[in-house]
Amino acid sequence: MPQGSFFALLGPSGCGKTTTLRMVAGLETPTSGAIHLGDTEITYAKPYKRPVNTVFQNYALFPHLNISKNVAFGLERRGVKNVGQQVADMLELVELTSQAHKKPAQMSGGQQQRVALARALINQPEVLLLDEPLGALDLKLRRGMQLELKRIQTEVGLTFVHVTHDQEEAMTMADTIAVMNQGVIEQMGAPNDLYENPKTTFVANFLGQSNLIEAEIQGREGGQVKVRVQGALASIPTERAHSESGKGWLGIRPEKVLIAEAGHPIDAPGDVITGGFITDVSFVGVSTQYMVKMPWGQELMVFEQNTGARRMLPVGTKVDVSWRPEYAFLLDASQDAKAGIEED
Repeated sequence: MPQGSFFALLGPSGCGKTTTLRMVAGLETPTSGAIHLGDTEITYAKPYKRPVNTVFQNYALFPHLNISKNVAFGLERRGVKNVGQQVADMLELVELTSQAHKKPAQMSGGQQQRVALARALINQPEVLLLDEPLGALDLKLRRGMQLELKRIQTEVGLTFVHVTHDQEEAMTMADTIAVMNQGVIEQMGAPNDLYENPKTTFVANFLGQSNLIEAEIQGREGGQVKVRVQGALASIPTERAHSESGKGWLGIRPEKVLIAEAGHPIDAPGDVITGGFITDVSFVGVSTQYMVKMPWGQELMVFEQNTGARRMLPVGTKVDVSWRPEYAFLLDASQDAKAGIEED
């Protein structure tokens, strides 16, 4: 994990992300392997001897101490004198200067989260570990705190390692995401790289949503791999093709699929498949989400931005779908097309 970066461990419950975090904190001992902080090996170092602090989901604030005393606790425990200015600086960083005299019970969840953050940061750790830190907050507050956490991380320049099962949270904040599944990192990289060019069906489904369509790989042609999809020919750029022969899964994100009534021209068409009809329509404000049943029985998801350019298409409408080849990706057919889909 590069020094000074915001690194996220993302995956479903039980995949090993919190265990990994606890090993870094010294709360679990690895059965094999080693943990290094820069050039220093810390695999077996006592937790209190590691320059690492953790912010937990439940905040773990001291209810009998006011906010200033909570923040000062770590420094005073180590015998540091005259901590007033450092506490004031931390409260200013997390925008809680006016709340210094309050007790935790008098504060909102978001404010308590910031106190926990200030209490960890004042110790100047080399690495700050965040274990589902926003999990207890409601949706709107969580969105605001995501931006707040990223601002603070950028300002202090520390390495943040953040554990979450919330894909949007990881993509909003992290410079690098490691997508974990059953104790293995499936893929690691920048959020846009993982989203645009997933290398496994698990990543394609867990990070956002994907249409995965069975395809017969025809071969390479120039900078593209050609595939046959239910009789139609489609193309995938070679750098996004992770299988070269036999069968494969052609992947396309729902917002990259274009839709038009059957026989009508499609705006900026690419590879076109005809003969679908709409089975479900969901209006979600910023977009309309269609389910389109294709001739071979599969339903494709299509997300269309609500620009007002045309009317919403009703259930039963016969439609054609299309996507630009540069947005498609190709995965190995031996992988489960449903891997990474979380059941409601």
